[in-house]
Amino acid sequence: MKKIIFLFAFLTFQFSLLAQTFPSSFTDGKYITVNGAKLWVVLVGKGEPLLIIPGGPGGNHLGYRSFDSMASTNTLVYFDAFGRGKSDTAKDVKEYSLARDIEDLEGLRIALHYNKWNVLGHSYGGLVAQGYALKYPTHVSHLILANTFHSFIMWQENDDNSNHEIKENYPEVWEELMKIREEGAVSSDQKHQDIYGKVPYGFLYAYNPENFVSRSNIKRMPYPNPFNAKLYYQMVGKDGDFIVGSDIGNFDFRKELKKLTMPVLIYGGRYDRVAVPKMMIKYKDYCPQAKFVMFENSGHNPQVEQPGELFELLGNFFKK
Repeated sequence: MKKIIFLFAFLTFQFSLLAQTFPSSFTDGKYITVNGAKLWVVLVGKGEPLLIIPGGPGGNHLGYRSFDSMASTNTLVYFDAFGRGKSDTAKDVKEYSLARDIEDLEGLRIALHYNKWNVLGHSYGGLVAQGYALKYPTHVSHLILANTFHSFIMWQENDDNSNHEIKENYPEVWEELMKIREEGAVSSDQKHQDIYGKVPYGFLYAYNPENFVSRSNIKRMPYPNPFNAKLYYQMVGKDGDFIVGSDIGNFDFRKELKKLTMPVLIYGGRYDRVAVPKMMIKYKDYCPQAKFVMFENSGHNPQVEQPGELFELLGNFFKK
């Protein structure tokens, strides 16, 4: 869901420290034209390339700069996908699609002259990673699926569980939401989004909410286009916070994941109320050849709540 963007405010602070010695996401990248659109790309570190695909859909790469911890052994490939961050936006929202995001990855790989790269997709980014690995398996060295979704069934569970938690724990917010929904409002309406935004980010997304700053700080973040809501609702459907539709209402990788032959790592967070554990563990059946890890002290973002354990896990995974 779109609230993934609010973790970026916290990580922006971390990035401000890293920026002293690492390339800046604001100024040290370059534009690469892919499928007719300019995409903003930032390369950090040295070694085998590791592509980081942000979540959302609609989020940019800025909040993932904690992966700079792996820069001594990997070239981190950060990018803003079409319609996000510093990259070009569409003239018509119908240009945004999961299929477009997948194809843009292949165009980006070719432009960067990589034969193979490691691919990590987080949350919505995991959909793009799965689709890409299935379509272009010979170009993926290692595949990492982080707190992501295997099917529209799982994304609908995301909606259902999130709304259940809000109804039970924030009844005053739920009552206000139900009132405008009875009047015909849907998720993509601004007043609907404003009410949803009253629920603290950490409630649904964190093991320890203190790991995340107030979502209100996102308004002061200087990075361009921090979250593209028009793109989000184009891809999840106009009432996507309750009933998934459009691209997100149709994707399903469950029958195909057993075909993957590259090393696969799948991980989730025990306290993730979005990519919920009861659905995450089903990856063990759909992709039995993968290594599966559940981070016991994390929500939706182990890279924030258990970074040491995560980066050690990734380092060992790449060595195999």
